[in-house]
Amino acid sequence: MKANIRNLSLDEISQILIAQGESKFRAKQVYEWIWQKSATDFSDMTNLSKDLRDKLSEGFEFKEISEHMIQKSSDGTIKIGFKTFDNRDIEGVMIPMEERMTACVSSQVGCSLACAFCATGFLKRERNLDFYEIYDQVVSLNKMALAEYGKPLSNIVYMGMGEPLLNYENVVRSIRMINSPIGLQMSAKRITVSTSGIVRGIKKLADEGLNINLALSLHAPNNEKRNEIMDINNSNPIEELIPAMNYFFEKTGNRITFEYILFDKFNDTMQDARELAVLCKKVPCFVNLIEYNKVEGVEYSKSKNENRDAFFHYLRENGIPSVVRRSRGKDIDAACGQLANKIKDL
Repeated sequence: MKANIRNLSLDEISQILIAQGESKFRAKQVYEWIWQKSATDFSDMTNLSKDLRDKLSEGFEFKEISEHMIQKSSDGTIKIGFKTFDNRDIEGVMIPMEERMTACVSSQVGCSLACAFCATGFLKRERNLDFYEIYDQVVSLNKMALAEYGKPLSNIVYMGMGEPLLNYENVVRSIRMINSPIGLQMSAKRITVSTSGIVRGIKKLADEGLNINLALSLHAPNNEKRNEIMDINNSNPIEELIPAMNYFFEKTGNRITFEYILFDKFNDTMQDARELAVLCKKVPCFVNLIEYNKVEGVEYSKSKNENRDAFFHYLRENGIPSVVRRSRGKDIDAACGQLANKIKDL
């Protein structure tokens, strides 16, 4: 059985090639082809001898994701449905805006958390994505951004399918490769990891030395309501998340973003706004108020505009930095909470 070459470090490739009588610098050339140039076939590595390419092909393989669905929204958002090497479905989204081009990537096939409002939560978690499968999404979405809009990606958000901190090692390894001079060379400041709230994962991420951003899918200002829509809160309650988020801020200097979907008559009252404002004063944060995107089979509905506006103004009047985030890609099921592999083969 051939080994997956993308699981090997530069040092490991060097050792293998040196043992075969090759010069050490050949390993760096191979590594650059794999990561900087995103090659997935040894025959493309044209600065290597044919003999070396043949030897690599005999001993190693690439396990890559492939595009099999592309949908473009009326607002310019593009969703790509990917197939993994073992024929599983994941989705990534490219969101164009005047000031930035953002890739939203998945970290798991499905999700195990079953949040009550999220389409992905209705899917079972089949497996974690390997770090290179996350990396490949970024490469594909960057090519799409360049082809469609003539601009490269400026931002990456781990907000697609799955809980990133339950696939911790692969997520961190993908970030390091995206950030690496021998990878995509994207600034860590442009990368945001979104979590439903895994206390141990937040603390661990704070210690990685990565200058990335953290977003918490909060969606309720107290444990009672959060328990109702997010089962993870039963084991990771708000009072335990607060010190973990403060620790992340202390280690990185980066404010936490609270993602807060407004649901009609559930979490959009002035009492909810008051409770959220109190919570926000305990953590250096910024609030994204998000319009709910309808998901089939979910009982929750979008907050009324007047309630949304009153909620927003209350936060701002009380010194809480906040913004209302407009949904993008709703017509292709690409908006927040809608990723559920509603895809068709090309």
